[in-house]
Amino acid sequence: MHVFFKTAPFLLRKFLNIAAISFIIFMLVRAVPGDITDYYSARGDFDANALLALRQQLGLDDSLPMQFLTWLKAALHGDLGESMRFGTPVASMLRDALPNSLLLSGAALLFGLVTGMSVAVLAVAFPAWRLGKLLESLNVWSIAVPTFCTGVIVILVFSVWLRWLPIRGQLLLPVIILGIDIAGQVVKPLYEELCATTRAPFIRTARAKGLSNWRIAWRHILPNSLSVVVAMSGVILGGLIGGTLTMEALFSLPGLGSLTLEAIHGRDYTVIQAAVMLLAAFVVLINIATAALQASIDPRLARHHE
Repeated sequence: MHVFFKTAPFLLRKFLNIAAISFIIFMLVRAVPGDITDYYSARGDFDANALLALRQQLGLDDSLPMQFLTWLKAALHGDLGESMRFGTPVASMLRDALPNSLLLSGAALLFGLVTGMSVAVLAVAFPAWRLGKLLESLNVWSIAVPTFCTGVIVILVFSVWLRWLPIRGQLLLPVIILGIDIAGQVVKPLYEELCATTRAPFIRTARAKGLSNWRIAWRHILPNSLSVVVAMSGVILGGLIGGTLTMEALFSLPGLGSLTLEAIHGRDYTVIQAAVMLLAAFVVLINIATAALQASIDPRLARHHE
Protein backbone atom coordinates (compact mmCIF):
# COMPACT_ATOMS: atom_id res chain seq x y z
CA MET A 1 0.00 0.00 0.00
CA HIS A 2 2.89 2.35 0.80
CA VAL A 3 4.34 1.73 -2.66
CA PHE A 4 0.95 2.47 -4.25
CA PHE A 5 0.63 5.85 -2.53
CA LYS A 6 4.14 6.72 -3.68
CA THR A 7 3.52 5.53 -7.25
CA ALA A 8 0.00 6.92 -7.79
CA PRO A 9 1.02 10.63 -7.73
CA PHE A 10 3.91 9.85 -10.06
CA LEU A 11 1.62 8.12 -12.58
CA LEU A 12 -0.95 10.92 -12.23
CA ARG A 13 1.72 13.48 -13.11
CA LYS A 14 2.68 11.48 -16.18
CA PHE A 15 -0.96 11.23 -17.27
CA LEU A 16 -1.36 14.99 -16.84
CA ASN A 17 1.76 15.48 -18.95
CA ILE A 18 0.19 13.49 -21.78
CA ALA A 19 -3.08 15.44 -21.45
CA ALA A 20 -1.22 18.77 -21.47
CA ILE A 21 0.79 17.80 -24.56
CA SER A 22 -2.39 16.69 -26.31
CA PHE A 23 -4.08 20.01 -25.51
CA ILE A 24 -1.09 22.06 -26.72
CA ILE A 25 -0.92 20.12 -29.99
CA PHE A 26 -4.69 20.44 -30.36
CA MET A 27 -4.45 24.22 -30.13
CA LEU A 28 -1.31 24.53 -32.29
CA VAL A 29 -2.77 22.45 -35.11
CA ARG A 30 -5.92 24.58 -35.16
CA ALA A 31 -3.88 27.78 -35.00
CA VAL A 32 -2.66 27.05 -38.53
CA PRO A 33 -4.98 28.69 -41.08
CA GLY A 34 -7.28 26.26 -42.88
CA ASP A 35 -8.86 22.91 -42.03
CA ILE A 36 -10.04 19.78 -43.81
CA THR A 37 -12.82 21.68 -45.59
CA ASP A 38 -10.25 24.01 -47.18
CA TYR A 39 -8.37 20.93 -48.36
CA TYR A 40 -11.49 19.63 -50.09
CA SER A 41 -12.34 23.09 -51.40
CA ALA A 42 -8.91 23.41 -53.03
CA ARG A 43 -9.46 20.08 -54.76
CA GLY A 44 -12.94 21.14 -55.93
CA ASP A 45 -14.60 18.07 -54.43
CA PHE A 46 -17.48 19.92 -52.70
CA ASP A 47 -19.57 23.00 -53.29
CA ALA A 48 -20.13 25.67 -50.61
CA ASN A 49 -23.25 24.03 -49.15
CA ALA A 50 -21.58 20.63 -48.94
CA LEU A 51 -18.56 22.16 -47.23
CA LEU A 52 -20.80 23.89 -44.69
CA ALA A 53 -22.58 20.62 -43.96
CA LEU A 54 -19.24 18.85 -43.61
CA ARG A 55 -18.02 21.40 -41.06
CA GLN A 56 -21.14 20.88 -38.98
CA GLN A 57 -20.83 17.10 -39.26
CA LEU A 58 -17.21 17.15 -38.09
CA GLY A 59 -17.94 19.60 -35.26
CA LEU A 60 -15.56 22.23 -36.63
CA ASP A 61 -18.10 24.99 -35.89
CA ASP A 62 -17.95 24.26 -32.14
CA SER A 63 -15.66 26.29 -29.88
CA LEU A 64 -12.11 24.98 -29.51
CA PRO A 65 -12.52 24.02 -25.81
CA MET A 66 -15.69 22.11 -26.71
CA GLN A 67 -13.92 20.33 -29.58
CA PHE A 68 -11.07 19.31 -27.29
CA LEU A 69 -13.35 18.09 -24.50
CA THR A 70 -15.39 16.06 -27.00
CA TRP A 71 -12.23 14.48 -28.41
CA LEU A 72 -10.72 13.84 -24.95
CA LYS A 73 -13.89 12.23 -23.62
CA ALA A 74 -14.01 9.84 -26.57
CA ALA A 75 -10.25 9.13 -26.34
CA LEU A 76 -10.54 8.20 -22.65
CA HIS A 77 -13.12 5.59 -23.69
CA GLY A 78 -10.74 4.20 -26.33
CA ASP A 79 -12.43 5.90 -29.29
CA LEU A 80 -9.90 7.91 -31.31
CA GLY A 81 -12.46 8.76 -33.96
CA GLU A 82 -12.25 8.43 -37.71
CA SER A 83 -9.94 10.04 -40.22
CA MET A 84 -11.49 13.23 -41.59
CA ARG A 85 -10.06 12.44 -45.02
CA PHE A 86 -10.57 8.72 -45.40
CA GLY A 87 -13.31 7.84 -42.91
CA THR A 88 -11.09 5.03 -41.59
CA PRO A 89 -10.90 4.40 -37.83
CA VAL A 90 -7.81 6.20 -36.56
CA ALA A 91 -6.97 3.33 -34.19
CA SER A 92 -6.61 0.92 -37.11
CA MET A 93 -4.40 3.40 -38.99
CA LEU A 94 -2.11 3.73 -35.97
CA ARG A 95 -2.11 -0.04 -35.48
CA ASP A 96 -0.92 -0.55 -39.06
CA ALA A 97 1.78 2.14 -38.87
CA LEU A 98 3.17 1.47 -35.38
CA PRO A 99 5.00 -1.84 -36.06
CA ASN A 100 7.09 -0.25 -38.83
CA SER A 101 8.15 2.63 -36.60
CA LEU A 102 8.96 0.26 -33.73
CA LEU A 103 11.03 -1.93 -36.06
CA LEU A 104 13.05 1.05 -37.31
CA SER A 105 13.53 2.49 -33.81
CA GLY A 106 14.44 -0.86 -32.25
CA ALA A 107 16.90 -1.83 -34.97
CA ALA A 108 18.57 1.60 -34.90
CA LEU A 109 18.81 1.57 -31.10
CA LEU A 110 20.30 -1.94 -31.04
CA PHE A 111 22.84 -1.12 -33.75
CA GLY A 112 23.78 2.17 -32.10
CA LEU A 113 24.17 0.75 -28.59
CA VAL A 114 26.24 -2.22 -29.79
CA THR A 115 28.48 0.06 -31.85
CA GLY A 116 28.93 2.68 -29.13
CA MET A 117 29.51 0.14 -26.35
CA SER A 118 31.98 -1.83 -28.48
CA VAL A 119 34.06 1.25 -29.31
CA ALA A 120 34.06 2.43 -25.68
CA VAL A 121 34.99 -1.00 -24.26
CA LEU A 122 37.74 -1.53 -26.87
CA ALA A 123 39.17 1.93 -26.13
CA VAL A 124 39.42 1.05 -22.43
CA ALA A 125 40.64 -2.52 -22.91
CA PHE A 126 43.28 -1.69 -25.53
CA PRO A 127 44.63 1.85 -24.99
CA ALA A 128 47.46 1.14 -27.42
CA TRP A 129 44.96 1.01 -30.29
CA ARG A 130 44.36 4.74 -29.85
CA LEU A 131 40.64 4.65 -30.53
CA GLY A 132 40.22 8.08 -28.96
CA LYS A 133 39.98 9.78 -32.36
CA LEU A 134 37.25 7.40 -33.51
CA LEU A 135 35.44 7.95 -30.22
CA GLU A 136 35.63 11.73 -30.52
CA SER A 137 34.61 11.61 -34.19
CA LEU A 138 31.48 9.63 -33.40
CA ASN A 139 30.58 12.01 -30.61
CA VAL A 140 31.13 15.15 -32.69
CA TRP A 141 29.21 13.61 -35.62
CA SER A 142 26.14 13.00 -33.46
CA ILE A 143 26.24 16.58 -32.17
CA ALA A 144 27.08 18.49 -35.35
CA VAL A 145 25.39 16.56 -38.17
CA PRO A 146 21.57 16.28 -38.23
CA THR A 147 20.26 12.87 -39.30
CA PHE A 148 18.06 14.55 -41.90
CA CYS A 149 21.09 16.05 -43.66
CA THR A 150 22.89 12.72 -43.49
CA GLY A 151 19.86 11.01 -44.98
CA VAL A 152 19.74 13.41 -47.94
CA ILE A 153 23.46 12.93 -48.64
CA VAL A 154 23.20 9.14 -48.34
CA ILE A 155 20.26 9.07 -50.77
CA LEU A 156 22.20 11.15 -53.29
CA VAL A 157 25.30 8.94 -53.05
CA PHE A 158 23.95 5.40 -52.73
CA SER A 159 20.57 5.70 -54.44
CA VAL A 160 20.93 8.43 -57.08
CA TRP A 161 24.58 8.36 -58.11
CA LEU A 162 25.71 4.78 -57.40
CA ARG A 163 22.20 3.23 -57.65
CA TRP A 164 23.11 0.52 -55.16
CA LEU A 165 19.97 0.78 -53.06
CA PRO A 166 16.39 1.93 -53.69
CA ILE A 167 15.20 5.18 -52.18
CA ARG A 168 11.75 4.06 -51.12
CA GLY A 169 10.83 1.44 -48.56
CA GLN A 170 14.25 0.11 -47.44
CA LEU A 171 15.43 -0.04 -43.83
CA LEU A 172 19.18 -0.54 -44.13
CA LEU A 173 20.25 3.06 -44.65
CA PRO A 174 17.86 4.58 -42.06
CA VAL A 175 19.01 2.06 -39.44
CA ILE A 176 22.68 2.81 -40.12
CA ILE A 177 22.15 6.60 -40.12
CA LEU A 178 20.21 6.60 -36.85
CA GLY A 179 22.48 3.93 -35.34
CA ILE A 180 25.66 5.94 -35.93
CA ASP A 181 23.99 8.98 -34.39
CA ILE A 182 23.01 6.92 -31.33
CA ALA A 183 26.51 5.44 -31.06
CA GLY A 184 27.96 8.95 -30.97
CA GLN A 185 25.65 9.93 -28.13
CA VAL A 186 26.52 6.86 -26.06
CA VAL A 187 30.20 6.35 -26.65
CA LYS A 188 31.75 9.33 -24.84
CA PRO A 189 29.70 9.25 -21.58
CA LEU A 190 30.14 5.49 -21.41
CA TYR A 191 33.90 5.75 -22.05
CA GLU A 192 34.29 8.31 -19.28
CA GLU A 193 32.31 6.10 -16.89
CA LEU A 194 34.37 3.06 -17.85
CA CYS A 195 37.60 5.00 -17.22
CA ALA A 196 36.31 6.02 -13.79
CA THR A 197 35.44 2.39 -12.99
CA THR A 198 38.95 1.22 -13.91
CA ARG A 199 40.24 3.00 -10.78
CA ALA A 200 38.01 0.94 -8.47
CA PRO A 201 39.71 -1.48 -6.05
CA PHE A 202 38.04 -4.58 -7.50
CA ILE A 203 39.56 -3.81 -10.90
CA ARG A 204 43.03 -3.70 -9.38
CA THR A 205 42.27 -7.07 -7.79
CA ALA A 206 41.18 -8.50 -11.15
CA ARG A 207 44.40 -7.32 -12.76
CA ALA A 208 46.42 -8.81 -9.92
CA LYS A 209 44.80 -12.17 -10.72
CA GLY A 210 46.22 -11.97 -14.23
CA LEU A 211 42.93 -11.51 -16.11
CA SER A 212 43.21 -10.15 -19.64
CA ASN A 213 42.33 -6.53 -20.37
CA TRP A 214 39.42 -7.58 -22.59
CA ARG A 215 37.92 -9.86 -19.96
CA ILE A 216 38.30 -7.19 -17.26
CA ALA A 217 36.66 -4.57 -19.47
CA TRP A 218 33.82 -6.79 -20.69
CA ARG A 219 33.08 -8.86 -17.58
CA HIS A 220 33.88 -6.45 -14.75
CA ILE A 221 34.06 -2.82 -15.88
CA LEU A 222 31.11 -2.71 -18.31
CA PRO A 223 28.51 -4.35 -15.99
CA ASN A 224 29.31 -1.77 -13.32
CA SER A 225 28.76 1.07 -15.80
CA LEU A 226 25.46 -0.09 -17.30
CA SER A 227 23.46 2.54 -15.43
CA VAL A 228 24.95 5.14 -17.80
CA VAL A 229 23.84 3.10 -20.82
CA VAL A 230 20.32 2.74 -19.41
CA ALA A 231 20.08 6.46 -18.63
CA MET A 232 21.34 7.40 -22.09
CA SER A 233 18.99 4.89 -23.73
CA GLY A 234 15.99 6.60 -22.16
CA VAL A 235 17.11 10.00 -23.43
CA ILE A 236 18.00 8.59 -26.84
CA LEU A 237 14.68 6.80 -27.29
CA GLY A 238 12.82 10.01 -26.54
CA GLY A 239 14.86 11.85 -29.18
CA LEU A 240 14.76 8.90 -31.56
CA ILE A 241 11.12 9.69 -32.28
CA GLY A 242 12.15 12.81 -34.20
CA GLY A 243 14.85 10.92 -36.09
CA THR A 244 12.43 8.15 -36.97
CA LEU A 245 9.90 10.64 -38.33
CA THR A 246 12.48 12.24 -40.63
CA MET A 247 13.81 8.90 -41.86
CA GLU A 248 10.30 7.66 -42.62
CA ALA A 249 9.59 10.84 -44.57
CA LEU A 250 12.89 10.65 -46.52
CA PHE A 251 12.72 6.94 -47.36
CA SER A 252 8.91 6.71 -47.71
CA LEU A 253 8.56 4.15 -44.94
CA PRO A 254 4.94 3.43 -43.90
CA GLY A 255 5.25 4.35 -40.21
CA LEU A 256 3.92 6.90 -37.77
CA GLY A 257 6.11 9.61 -39.25
CA SER A 258 4.70 9.23 -42.76
CA LEU A 259 1.19 8.92 -41.38
CA THR A 260 1.54 12.11 -39.31
CA LEU A 261 3.15 14.07 -42.15
CA GLU A 262 0.39 13.08 -44.56
CA ALA A 263 -2.22 14.00 -41.95
CA ILE A 264 -0.62 17.43 -41.49
CA HIS A 265 -0.68 18.06 -45.23
CA GLY A 266 -4.34 17.06 -45.39
CA ARG A 267 -5.40 18.89 -42.19
CA ASP A 268 -6.60 15.57 -40.79
CA TYR A 269 -6.99 16.71 -37.19
CA THR A 270 -8.09 13.40 -35.68
CA VAL A 271 -5.08 11.51 -37.04
CA ILE A 272 -2.63 14.24 -36.00
CA GLN A 273 -4.07 14.39 -32.49
CA ALA A 274 -4.05 10.63 -31.96
CA ALA A 275 -0.54 10.17 -33.41
CA VAL A 276 0.95 12.91 -31.23
CA MET A 277 -0.81 11.56 -28.14
CA LEU A 278 0.59 8.11 -28.90
CA LEU A 279 4.11 9.53 -29.29
CA ALA A 280 3.76 11.48 -26.04
CA ALA A 281 2.58 8.35 -24.22
CA PHE A 282 5.52 6.47 -25.71
CA VAL A 283 8.01 9.03 -24.33
CA VAL A 284 6.36 8.96 -20.89
CA LEU A 285 6.44 5.15 -20.77
CA ILE A 286 10.11 5.19 -21.77
CA ASN A 287 10.90 7.57 -18.89
CA ILE A 288 9.03 5.33 -16.43
CA ALA A 289 10.74 2.16 -17.69
CA THR A 290 14.16 3.84 -17.65
CA ALA A 291 13.74 5.06 -14.07
CA ALA A 292 12.62 1.60 -12.94
CA LEU A 293 15.48 -0.15 -14.74
CA GLN A 294 18.06 2.27 -13.36
CA ALA A 295 16.75 1.72 -9.84
CA SER A 296 16.98 -2.05 -10.28
CA ILE A 297 20.57 -1.83 -11.56
CA ASP A 298 21.69 0.74 -8.97
CA PRO A 299 19.56 0.65 -5.76
CA ARG A 300 21.17 3.90 -4.64
CA LEU A 301 19.02 5.72 -7.21
CA ALA A 302 15.85 4.28 -5.72
CA ARG A 303 16.87 5.41 -2.24
CA HIS A 304 17.74 8.82 -3.64
CA HIS A 305 14.17 9.33 -4.94
CA GLU A 306 12.49 8.17 -1.71
